[in-house]
Amino acid sequence: MSSEPTVCLDSLNAVELGVNVPNFGPGTSPARLREWARVVEGLGYDLLMVSDHVAITDDVASQYPAPFFEPFTTLSWLAGVTDRIRLGTTVLIAPYRHPLLVARMAANLDQLSGGRLVLGVGVGWARQEFEALGADFHQRGSQTDHVLAELRRAWADDKDYGGGDIPIWVGGRSTAGMRRAVRFGDAWHPLRERVDWLRTAMDQLRAIAAAEDRPAPGFAPRILLRLTPDPLPDDSRVAGEGSLEQVLADLDVLRELGAQSVVLDPFIGDPTETERPEVAWQALATIAAHRRQETM
Repeated sequence: MSSEPTVCLDSLNAVELGVNVPNFGPGTSPARLREWARVVEGLGYDLLMVSDHVAITDDVASQYPAPFFEPFTTLSWLAGVTDRIRLGTTVLIAPYRHPLLVARMAANLDQLSGGRLVLGVGVGWARQEFEALGADFHQRGSQTDHVLAELRRAWADDKDYGGGDIPIWVGGRSTAGMRRAVRFGDAWHPLRERVDWLRTAMDQLRAIAAAEDRPAPGFAPRILLRLTPDPLPDDSRVAGEGSLEQVLADLDVLRELGAQSVVLDPFIGDPTETERPEVAWQALATIAAHRRQETM
């Protein structure tokens, strides 16, 4: 691993850094989730996020096996064992729940945590899970639009739901997903993409916003975090993957593209990783150490 990266490190402090914490898999338990929260907050990260599944059908289990801790329940509990770190979903699958239920759970969690919630929302992908929940897989885009519109409407009622200040990050790499972010989101939240793709996509996002006569939303990507001893070919890696110097350079590029927040995802893809989180914690500690150096 490179000992002294030569890239500019301004991105580490100019951008809010978050962590996607695995809330699933054989190594996950209440005790392990508490450890994750204390490590992430202790390292100085700004945001802790978890993902969402409800019915662990075969298509889900192959990547995100049980036990799977439901995000609102998990984040509510983690709010009580953390002090300052913001809490969020990356991403809540909008068509799985009635919009008024989501509105109330999110508003309550935000209030109970002292205004720390970020609600990342997506359309979902697991066809078997949709079937198990009685949700229409083919209407998931329009249903997500409906949920987002209803959230805004419900949160406008300060005497009941409240929640008007909760940031909504909208996921999705398609044109429809970008348009949804423009129409309903405070930020666009793409997941695990290449830097060159993100550069082009940001131009497309701004063009969509102009066509909609709306301001472009913020930019809050979730990227992989996988540090390798040697650099990886740039044409075959996603953002956040490679040598320390490459990852720090990626963060700098994302800042230049306008990212206000970047979520680091240290889960590489093998569910057994959840049984040995120390590998991920070391990678996060390495990034955090360089972030601290910038403030000295």
